[in-house]
Amino acid sequence: MSKGFTPSPATPAVITANDLRMGHCVWMRDGGWTADPREAELFEDEAIAELALLDAIAQANVVVGPYLAEARRGPDGRPEPTHFREAFRRRGPSNYFHGKQAEFAQSEVEASNV
Repeated sequence: MSKGFTPSPATPAVITANDLRMGHCVWMRDGGWTADPREAELFEDEAIAELALLDAIAQANVVVGPYLAEARRGPDGRPEPTHFREAFRRRGPSNYFHGKQAEFAQSEVEASNV
């Protein structure tokens, strides 16, 4: 189910998928979904993560393709991606700056100006 990845305190995970209607990336949070990856629930226990993944799979009317993705706890305690694929997915489409990608780029600029 989780493609060989086992969450643990040393290598936590988030559950991510694509929104069925809009197609954008979403992350599981308290059994529901959020478009903000920083709000995702971080799983450190394999059994709890697998149960949550089963719950995500059962929500086929909301999301498509849920899976466990390795993450780490950032300095603020929020999840951060550990793999370039997940960092890329959180930015949105790469063909031009629009929507979520433009907002992410603007927040990066604002953060670097602080």
